[in-house]
Amino acid sequence: MFMERSTETEAIMPMTSIRSGSGIEIAPDTYCYTTKISNVFLIGNPSISPRWVLVDAGMPHSADKILKEAENRFGPDQKLQSILLTHGHFDHVGGLIDILEKHPVPVYAHPEEFPYLNGKEDYPEPDSGVEGGMVAKMSKTFPVKAIDISEHLVELPADGSIPDLPNWRWLHTPGHTKGHVSFFKDVGRVLIAGDAFVTVKQDSLYKVLRQKQEVHGPPVYLTTDWRAAWESVSKLTDLKPSIAATGHGKPMKGAKLAKGLVDLADHFPDVAVPSYGKFVHTK
Repeated sequence: MFMERSTETEAIMPMTSIRSGSGIEIAPDTYCYTTKISNVFLIGNPSISPRWVLVDAGMPHSADKILKEAENRFGPDQKLQSILLTHGHFDHVGGLIDILEKHPVPVYAHPEEFPYLNGKEDYPEPDSGVEGGMVAKMSKTFPVKAIDISEHLVELPADGSIPDLPNWRWLHTPGHTKGHVSFFKDVGRVLIAGDAFVTVKQDSLYKVLRQKQEVHGPPVYLTTDWRAAWESVSKLTDLKPSIAATGHGKPMKGAKLAKGLVDLADHFPDVAVPSYGKFVHTK
């Protein structure tokens, strides 16, 4: 078993949001850090322990910045316990191989995501012709080649529990990808939703760069199953999260989040599903 680094996966999306390199604590044990246009999450309470868990691994070439942020938060004795993946798209695993070379820890993912993480299957090509803005048009250059982290890859437990995070649970939220998952902490009702939905209009270059905050469906150019995506949004809406942090955009909370999620779930075919595109069949 080996880790394969691809030149495609190392490609960098030629844009950076105003939040890149900044972080925000959204709960005592949950810290959101932005790598260019993608968020990663450092889970662990630094006032209790230097041990922490990483959720997703950001954009390519972000490993050093993520680990430096972990040291700033947890101290020089910080100890990475494991890594959780919402899914394996390039902007969520960009720093993964470099992090694993320094911290060879287990990487937990849904088994339906394994082919893209063990080198067996590439993701479908992005739909650059889908209805959407400039980022959608640019998506034809986004890498889809699988990585191979087989020696570290472990299935998330079937009972919904999360190793190293006893107060959290995971939910299968497919649609954006087959094996996409989200993470939820019942105490405080904290949701990490990956790209099941996002809090910025991800196909709009202007809104990505300015990080205009609003609840949207998953990125249109890489979402392959819109029926499943709608069901996943409905499932997450039913959790009634107090705060939600997504793979792209600023964390949201309170009434604005609640209304945004309900509106998205109730009107998903009209507000989230593009009018045309190769992955769009029927609304």
